[in-house]
Amino acid sequence: MKKTHLMSLIAALACTTSAASFAQTNADNALLQAAQKRKDVLIKDLGTLVNIDSGTDDAKGLAQVEAILAQRLKEVGASVEIVAAPPAAGKMVIGKLQGSGSKNIMLMIHYDTVFGIGEATKRPFKITGNKAFGPGVADAKGGALLIVYALDIARERGFKDYKTLTVLFNPDEEKSSLGSRDMITKLSADQDYVLVFEPPEADVVTVATNGIAYVHLDVKGRASHAGSAPEAGRNAAVELSNQIIQLKDLGSQAKGTTVNWTVIQAGDRVNIIPEKASATADMRMSDVGEIQRVQADADKIIQKKLIPETEVKVKVENRRPPFSKNADSDHLAATADSIYKELGKSITPVSMRYGTDAGFAYNPKTGKPIVLDGMGIVGDRIHSSDEWADLDSVVPRLYLTVRMMEAMGKGK
Repeated sequence: MKKTHLMSLIAALACTTSAASFAQTNADNALLQAAQKRKDVLIKDLGTLVNIDSGTDDAKGLAQVEAILAQRLKEVGASVEIVAAPPAAGKMVIGKLQGSGSKNIMLMIHYDTVFGIGEATKRPFKITGNKAFGPGVADAKGGALLIVYALDIARERGFKDYKTLTVLFNPDEEKSSLGSRDMITKLSADQDYVLVFEPPEADVVTVATNGIAYVHLDVKGRASHAGSAPEAGRNAAVELSNQIIQLKDLGSQAKGTTVNWTVIQAGDRVNIIPEKASATADMRMSDVGEIQRVQADADKIIQKKLIPETEVKVKVENRRPPFSKNADSDHLAATADSIYKELGKSITPVSMRYGTDAGFAYNPKTGKPIVLDGMGIVGDRIHSSDEWADLDSVVPRLYLTVRMMEAMGKGK
Protein backbone atom coordinates (compact mmCIF):
# COMPACT_ATOMS: atom_id res chain seq x y z
CA MET A 1 0.00 0.00 0.00
CA LYS A 2 1.33 3.45 -0.90
CA LYS A 3 2.24 5.70 2.00
CA THR A 4 -0.14 8.46 0.85
CA HIS A 5 -3.02 5.93 0.66
CA LEU A 6 -2.14 4.58 4.09
CA MET A 7 -2.08 8.07 5.63
CA SER A 8 -5.44 8.92 4.08
CA LEU A 9 -6.92 5.72 5.48
CA ILE A 10 -5.52 6.44 8.94
CA ALA A 11 -6.95 9.97 8.82
CA ALA A 12 -10.37 8.67 7.79
CA LEU A 13 -10.37 6.07 10.55
CA ALA A 14 -9.30 8.69 13.09
CA CYS A 15 -12.17 10.91 12.02
CA THR A 16 -14.69 8.08 12.31
CA THR A 17 -13.29 6.92 15.64
CA SER A 18 -13.38 10.44 17.08
CA ALA A 19 -16.96 10.98 15.91
CA ALA A 20 -17.97 7.66 17.44
CA SER A 21 -16.22 8.49 20.73
CA PHE A 22 -18.98 10.95 21.63
CA ALA A 23 -21.72 9.13 23.50
CA GLN A 24 -24.39 10.65 21.29
CA THR A 25 -27.78 9.21 20.45
CA ASN A 26 -28.94 11.80 17.94
CA ALA A 27 -25.85 13.71 16.80
CA ASP A 28 -25.51 14.99 13.27
CA ASN A 29 -22.68 12.67 12.30
CA ALA A 30 -21.95 14.49 9.05
CA LEU A 31 -21.43 17.70 11.01
CA LEU A 32 -19.38 15.92 13.64
CA GLN A 33 -17.07 14.46 11.02
CA ALA A 34 -16.80 17.84 9.25
CA ALA A 35 -15.68 19.37 12.54
CA GLN A 36 -13.19 16.58 13.16
CA LYS A 37 -11.76 16.96 9.65
CA ARG A 38 -10.92 20.60 10.40
CA LYS A 39 -9.41 20.07 13.83
CA ASP A 40 -5.79 19.60 12.76
CA VAL A 41 -5.72 22.50 10.33
CA LEU A 42 -7.40 24.76 12.90
CA ILE A 43 -4.71 23.83 15.42
CA LYS A 44 -2.05 24.58 12.81
CA ASP A 45 -3.58 28.01 12.22
CA LEU A 46 -3.78 28.51 15.98
CA GLY A 47 -0.03 27.98 16.20
CA THR A 48 0.50 30.56 13.46
CA LEU A 49 -1.63 33.18 15.22
CA VAL A 50 -0.21 32.52 18.69
CA ASN A 51 3.33 32.94 17.36
CA ILE A 52 2.49 36.48 16.25
CA ASP A 53 2.64 39.08 19.02
CA SER A 54 -0.59 41.05 18.91
CA GLY A 55 -0.80 43.04 22.12
CA THR A 56 -3.34 45.84 22.02
CA ASP A 57 -0.64 48.45 21.29
CA ASP A 58 1.34 46.37 18.78
CA ALA A 59 0.33 47.79 15.39
CA LYS A 60 2.66 45.55 13.41
CA GLY A 61 1.53 42.29 14.99
CA LEU A 62 -2.14 43.24 14.93
CA ALA A 63 -1.86 43.99 11.21
CA GLN A 64 -0.46 40.50 10.60
CA VAL A 65 -3.28 38.79 12.47
CA GLU A 66 -5.82 41.10 10.82
CA ALA A 67 -4.60 40.05 7.37
CA ILE A 68 -4.89 36.34 8.19
CA LEU A 69 -8.41 36.66 9.60
CA ALA A 70 -9.54 38.82 6.68
CA GLN A 71 -8.23 36.23 4.23
CA ARG A 72 -10.00 33.41 6.06
CA LEU A 73 -13.29 35.33 5.86
CA LYS A 74 -12.84 35.92 2.14
CA GLU A 75 -12.21 32.20 1.66
CA VAL A 76 -15.65 31.38 3.10
CA GLY A 77 -17.30 33.87 0.75
CA ALA A 78 -17.67 36.90 2.99
CA SER A 79 -17.30 40.46 1.84
CA VAL A 80 -14.66 42.02 4.08
CA GLU A 81 -14.21 45.58 5.29
CA ILE A 82 -11.21 46.78 7.28
CA VAL A 83 -12.20 49.68 9.55
CA ALA A 84 -9.91 51.94 11.56
CA ALA A 85 -10.61 52.01 15.30
CA PRO A 86 -8.78 54.99 16.79
CA PRO A 87 -7.23 55.19 19.33
CA ALA A 88 -6.62 51.45 18.83
CA ALA A 89 -3.36 50.46 17.14
CA GLY A 90 -5.16 47.80 15.10
CA LYS A 91 -8.23 47.77 12.89
CA MET A 92 -11.59 46.04 12.95
CA VAL A 93 -12.20 43.21 10.50
CA ILE A 94 -15.86 43.07 9.49
CA GLY A 95 -17.13 40.25 7.29
CA LYS A 96 -20.66 39.88 5.92
CA LEU A 97 -22.52 37.03 4.25
CA GLN A 98 -25.97 37.38 2.68
CA GLY A 99 -28.44 34.53 3.05
CA SER A 100 -32.04 33.72 2.22
CA GLY A 101 -33.51 33.70 5.74
CA SER A 102 -35.03 36.34 8.01
CA LYS A 103 -32.67 36.56 11.00
CA ASN A 104 -29.58 38.72 11.41
CA ILE A 105 -26.79 36.89 13.23
CA MET A 106 -23.43 38.24 14.39
CA LEU A 107 -20.37 36.33 15.62
CA MET A 108 -17.67 38.40 17.29
CA ILE A 109 -14.45 38.28 19.27
CA HIS A 110 -11.25 40.26 19.72
CA TYR A 111 -7.85 39.32 18.36
CA ASP A 112 -5.60 41.44 20.59
CA THR A 113 -3.88 40.02 23.67
CA VAL A 114 -2.60 41.43 26.95
CA PHE A 115 0.99 40.42 26.17
CA GLY A 116 3.85 42.64 25.01
CA ILE A 117 6.25 42.42 22.09
CA GLY A 118 8.63 39.48 22.38
CA GLU A 119 6.27 37.26 24.37
CA ALA A 120 5.58 34.93 21.43
CA THR A 121 9.31 34.42 20.92
CA LYS A 122 9.81 33.86 24.62
CA ARG A 123 7.14 31.16 24.87
CA PRO A 124 5.97 30.07 21.41
CA PHE A 125 3.00 27.84 20.71
CA LYS A 126 3.38 24.34 22.05
CA ILE A 127 1.18 21.32 22.65
CA THR A 128 1.39 19.10 25.70
CA GLY A 129 -1.12 16.31 25.73
CA ASN A 130 -4.51 17.79 24.90
CA LYS A 131 -3.50 21.32 25.86
CA ALA A 132 -2.05 24.09 23.70
CA PHE A 133 0.00 26.87 25.28
CA GLY A 134 1.08 30.32 24.19
CA PRO A 135 0.09 34.00 24.46
CA GLY A 136 -3.55 34.45 23.52
CA VAL A 137 -4.07 30.78 22.69
CA ALA A 138 -7.49 30.76 24.35
CA ASP A 139 -8.09 34.48 24.82
CA ALA A 140 -9.07 34.79 22.14
CA LYS A 141 -7.24 33.51 19.06
CA GLY A 142 -8.85 30.11 19.52
CA GLY A 143 -12.26 31.78 19.47
CA ALA A 144 -11.48 33.71 16.29
CA LEU A 145 -10.55 30.50 14.49
CA LEU A 146 -13.64 28.69 15.73
CA ILE A 147 -15.68 31.36 13.96
CA VAL A 148 -13.97 31.07 10.58
CA TYR A 149 -13.91 27.27 10.59
CA ALA A 150 -17.54 27.06 11.70
CA LEU A 151 -18.40 29.33 8.76
CA ASP A 152 -16.46 27.02 6.47
CA ILE A 153 -18.48 24.04 7.68
CA ALA A 154 -21.74 26.00 7.39
CA ARG A 155 -20.90 26.88 3.79
CA GLU A 156 -20.12 23.25 3.02
CA ARG A 157 -23.52 22.29 4.45
CA GLY A 158 -25.25 24.90 2.29
CA PHE A 159 -26.47 26.84 5.31
CA LYS A 160 -28.14 30.07 4.15
CA ASP A 161 -30.95 30.36 6.69
CA TYR A 162 -30.12 33.92 7.72
CA LYS A 163 -30.70 37.38 6.33
CA THR A 164 -27.22 38.69 7.08
CA LEU A 165 -24.42 36.87 8.88
CA THR A 166 -21.90 39.35 10.25
CA VAL A 167 -18.47 38.66 11.75
CA LEU A 168 -16.61 41.27 13.79
CA PHE A 169 -13.00 40.87 14.90
CA ASN A 170 -11.82 43.82 17.01
CA PRO A 171 -8.27 44.76 18.04
CA ASP A 172 -8.69 46.44 21.43
CA GLU A 173 -10.92 44.46 23.79
CA GLU A 174 -8.11 44.06 26.28
CA LYS A 175 -8.12 47.84 26.76
CA SER A 176 -11.88 48.30 27.04
CA SER A 177 -12.57 48.41 23.26
CA LEU A 178 -12.22 52.20 23.24
CA GLY A 179 -11.91 52.31 19.45
CA SER A 180 -14.36 49.55 18.54
CA ARG A 181 -17.16 49.88 21.09
CA ASP A 182 -19.24 52.25 18.95
CA MET A 183 -19.10 49.88 15.98
CA ILE A 184 -20.02 46.91 18.17
CA THR A 185 -23.04 48.80 19.49
CA LYS A 186 -24.03 50.01 16.02
CA LEU A 187 -23.81 46.60 14.36
CA SER A 188 -25.47 44.84 17.29
CA ALA A 189 -28.50 47.13 17.12
CA ASP A 190 -29.45 45.49 13.80
CA GLN A 191 -28.96 41.91 14.99
CA ASP A 192 -31.41 39.32 16.23
CA TYR A 193 -28.61 37.23 17.79
CA VAL A 194 -25.01 37.87 18.81
CA LEU A 195 -22.57 35.14 19.84
CA VAL A 196 -19.35 36.18 21.60
CA PHE A 197 -16.41 33.78 21.51
CA GLU A 198 -14.60 34.51 24.77
CA PRO A 199 -13.01 31.36 26.25
CA PRO A 200 -15.00 29.48 28.90
CA GLU A 201 -13.16 27.62 31.62
CA ALA A 202 -15.27 24.47 31.23
CA ASP A 203 -18.36 23.23 29.39
CA VAL A 204 -20.27 26.43 30.10
CA VAL A 205 -21.68 29.44 28.26
CA THR A 206 -21.96 32.93 29.71
CA VAL A 207 -25.38 34.53 30.18
CA ALA A 208 -24.23 37.61 32.11
CA THR A 209 -21.00 39.50 32.80
CA ASN A 210 -20.01 42.37 35.03
CA GLY A 211 -19.37 45.86 33.84
CA ILE A 212 -16.03 47.57 34.45
CA ALA A 213 -15.25 51.06 35.75
CA TYR A 214 -12.15 52.80 37.06
CA VAL A 215 -12.18 54.97 40.16
CA HIS A 216 -9.53 57.69 39.89
CA LEU A 217 -8.33 59.39 43.08
CA ASP A 218 -6.07 62.46 42.89
CA VAL A 219 -4.52 64.45 45.72
CA LYS A 220 -2.68 67.76 45.45
CA GLY A 221 -0.54 68.88 48.38
CA ARG A 222 2.55 71.08 48.73
CA ALA A 223 6.17 70.12 48.10
CA SER A 224 8.88 70.87 50.61
CA HIS A 225 12.29 69.60 51.70
CA ALA A 226 11.73 66.37 53.61
CA GLY A 227 14.72 66.95 55.89
CA SER A 228 14.96 70.67 56.61
CA ALA A 229 11.32 71.81 56.28
CA PRO A 230 8.85 68.91 56.25
CA GLU A 231 6.33 70.97 58.25
CA ALA A 232 6.09 73.47 55.38
CA GLY A 233 4.84 70.71 53.06
CA ARG A 234 1.45 69.10 52.69
CA ASN A 235 2.10 65.41 52.12
CA ALA A 236 -0.09 64.22 49.24
CA ALA A 237 1.01 60.61 49.77
CA VAL A 238 -0.19 60.56 53.37
CA GLU A 239 -3.52 62.11 52.39
CA LEU A 240 -3.87 59.62 49.56
CA SER A 241 -3.33 56.79 52.05
CA ASN A 242 -5.97 58.28 54.31
CA GLN A 243 -8.46 58.51 51.48
CA ILE A 244 -7.82 54.94 50.28
CA ILE A 245 -8.56 53.64 53.79
CA GLN A 246 -11.74 55.72 53.90
CA LEU A 247 -12.81 54.56 50.44
CA LYS A 248 -12.01 50.87 50.91
CA ASP A 249 -15.68 49.93 51.41
CA LEU A 250 -17.16 51.60 48.32
CA GLY A 251 -18.25 48.22 46.99
CA SER A 252 -21.55 46.56 47.78
CA GLN A 253 -21.75 42.88 48.63
CA ALA A 254 -25.54 42.97 48.25
CA LYS A 255 -25.28 44.24 44.66
CA GLY A 256 -22.15 42.32 43.76
CA THR A 257 -20.11 45.49 43.29
CA THR A 258 -16.37 45.39 44.02
CA VAL A 259 -13.95 48.32 44.26
CA ASN A 260 -10.29 47.37 44.69
CA TRP A 261 -7.42 49.87 44.79
CA THR A 262 -4.71 48.47 42.53
CA VAL A 263 -2.43 51.28 41.28
CA ILE A 264 -0.80 53.88 43.56
CA GLN A 265 1.67 56.63 42.63
CA ALA A 266 3.33 59.32 44.77
CA GLY A 267 6.62 61.15 44.73
CA ASP A 268 9.80 60.56 42.76
CA ARG A 269 12.52 61.77 45.15
CA VAL A 270 13.11 60.49 48.64
CA ASN A 271 14.05 63.93 50.04
CA ILE A 272 10.94 65.82 48.85
CA ILE A 273 7.51 65.83 50.48
CA PRO A 274 5.31 64.69 47.56
CA GLU A 275 3.12 67.42 46.08
CA LYS A 276 0.94 65.02 44.08
CA ALA A 277 -0.36 61.51 44.58
CA SER A 278 -2.87 59.38 42.73
CA ALA A 279 -4.50 55.98 42.84
CA THR A 280 -6.80 53.96 40.62
CA ALA A 281 -9.28 51.31 41.67
CA ASP A 282 -10.76 48.50 39.61
CA MET A 283 -14.55 48.51 39.91
CA ARG A 284 -16.83 45.64 38.80
CA MET A 285 -20.64 45.83 38.83
CA SER A 286 -23.68 44.01 37.50
CA ASP A 287 -25.87 47.13 37.83
CA VAL A 288 -24.71 50.12 35.77
CA GLY A 289 -26.50 52.38 38.28
CA GLU A 290 -23.74 51.54 40.74
CA ILE A 291 -21.43 53.95 38.89
CA GLN A 292 -23.56 56.89 39.96
CA ARG A 293 -23.94 55.53 43.49
CA VAL A 294 -20.18 55.01 43.96
CA GLN A 295 -19.44 58.49 42.61
CA ALA A 296 -21.90 60.09 45.05
CA ASP A 297 -20.62 58.09 48.03
CA ALA A 298 -16.99 58.85 47.20
CA ASP A 299 -17.69 62.58 46.81
CA LYS A 300 -19.03 62.66 50.37
CA ILE A 301 -16.27 60.54 51.90
CA ILE A 302 -13.33 62.55 50.52
CA GLN A 303 -14.52 65.68 52.34
CA LYS A 304 -12.95 64.28 55.50
CA LYS A 305 -9.20 64.92 55.23
CA LEU A 306 -6.26 64.07 57.44
CA ILE A 307 -3.79 66.59 55.97
CA PRO A 308 -5.14 70.15 55.93
CA GLU A 309 -4.79 72.34 52.84
CA THR A 310 -4.75 69.38 50.45
CA GLU A 311 -7.09 69.06 47.49
CA VAL A 312 -8.79 65.73 46.85
CA LYS A 313 -10.74 64.75 43.76
CA VAL A 314 -12.39 61.46 42.77
CA LYS A 315 -13.91 60.42 39.45
CA VAL A 316 -15.59 57.18 38.38
CA GLU A 317 -14.89 56.35 34.72
CA ASN A 318 -17.29 53.93 33.02
CA ARG A 319 -15.17 51.57 30.91
CA ARG A 320 -17.52 48.75 29.96
CA PRO A 321 -21.22 48.22 30.71
CA PRO A 322 -22.44 44.93 32.17
CA PHE A 323 -24.09 42.27 30.06
CA SER A 324 -27.21 41.98 32.17
CA LYS A 325 -28.81 38.66 32.99
CA ASN A 326 -32.01 38.18 31.00
CA ALA A 327 -34.52 35.49 30.07
CA ASP A 328 -33.71 35.45 26.34
CA SER A 329 -30.03 34.69 26.92
CA ASP A 330 -31.03 31.98 29.37
CA HIS A 331 -33.24 30.46 26.66
CA LEU A 332 -30.39 30.59 24.13
CA ALA A 333 -28.14 28.89 26.68
CA ALA A 334 -30.75 26.15 27.00
CA THR A 335 -30.60 25.72 23.22
CA ALA A 336 -26.82 25.35 23.48
CA ASP A 337 -27.25 22.72 26.16
CA SER A 338 -29.72 20.74 24.06
CA ILE A 339 -27.22 20.78 21.18
CA TYR A 340 -24.38 19.61 23.43
CA LYS A 341 -26.58 16.79 24.67
CA GLU A 342 -26.54 15.47 21.10
CA LEU A 343 -22.89 14.71 21.83
CA GLY A 344 -23.62 13.15 25.20
CA LYS A 345 -22.34 16.30 26.91
CA SER A 346 -23.99 19.21 28.70
CA ILE A 347 -23.49 22.96 29.02
CA THR A 348 -24.08 25.03 32.14
CA PRO A 349 -25.11 28.71 31.92
CA VAL A 350 -22.98 30.93 34.18
CA SER A 351 -22.60 34.57 35.14
CA MET A 352 -19.01 35.85 35.11
CA ARG A 353 -17.38 38.57 37.19
CA TYR A 354 -15.21 39.82 34.34
CA GLY A 355 -16.39 42.19 31.61
CA THR A 356 -16.50 41.53 27.85
CA ASP A 357 -17.74 43.12 24.62
CA ALA A 358 -21.09 41.44 25.25
CA GLY A 359 -21.81 44.52 27.37
CA PHE A 360 -21.60 46.71 24.27
CA ALA A 361 -23.68 44.29 22.20
CA TYR A 362 -26.62 43.91 24.57
CA ASN A 363 -29.05 46.80 25.10
CA PRO A 364 -30.81 46.38 28.47
CA LYS A 365 -33.40 49.03 27.54
CA THR A 366 -34.68 47.07 24.54
CA GLY A 367 -33.57 43.59 25.61
CA LYS A 368 -32.05 43.17 22.14
CA PRO A 369 -30.24 41.52 20.55
CA ILE A 370 -30.24 38.11 22.19
CA VAL A 371 -26.62 37.63 23.30
CA LEU A 372 -24.67 34.59 24.42
CA ASP A 373 -21.01 34.74 25.46
CA GLY A 374 -18.43 32.08 26.31
CA MET A 375 -18.73 30.36 22.92
CA GLY A 376 -14.97 30.13 22.43
CA ILE A 377 -12.44 27.37 22.89
CA VAL A 378 -12.28 26.04 26.45
CA GLY A 379 -9.21 27.27 28.33
CA ASP A 380 -7.84 28.54 31.60
CA ARG A 381 -5.09 30.60 33.25
CA ILE A 382 -6.15 33.49 31.01
CA HIS A 383 -3.83 36.54 31.01
CA SER A 384 -1.02 34.51 32.56
CA SER A 385 2.15 32.90 31.23
CA ASP A 386 0.44 29.54 31.81
CA GLU A 387 -2.60 30.25 29.60
CA TRP A 388 -3.80 27.12 27.85
CA ALA A 389 -6.51 25.93 25.47
CA ASP A 390 -8.20 22.54 25.61
CA LEU A 391 -7.78 21.03 22.14
CA ASP A 392 -10.39 18.39 22.95
CA SER A 393 -12.95 21.20 22.95
CA VAL A 394 -12.30 22.16 19.32
CA VAL A 395 -14.61 19.59 17.72
CA PRO A 396 -17.59 19.95 20.10
CA ARG A 397 -17.32 23.76 20.00
CA LEU A 398 -17.28 23.75 16.19
CA TYR A 399 -20.29 21.45 16.25
CA LEU A 400 -22.02 23.74 18.75
CA THR A 401 -21.37 26.90 16.73
CA VAL A 402 -22.73 25.50 13.48
CA ARG A 403 -25.79 24.01 15.13
CA MET A 404 -26.41 27.25 17.04
CA MET A 405 -26.39 29.20 13.79
CA GLU A 406 -28.84 26.76 12.30
CA ALA A 407 -31.10 27.00 15.35
CA MET A 408 -30.95 30.80 15.42
CA GLY A 409 -31.76 30.92 11.72
CA LYS A 410 -35.04 29.22 12.63
CA GLY A 411 -35.60 31.61 15.54
CA LYS A 412 -35.07 28.99 18.24
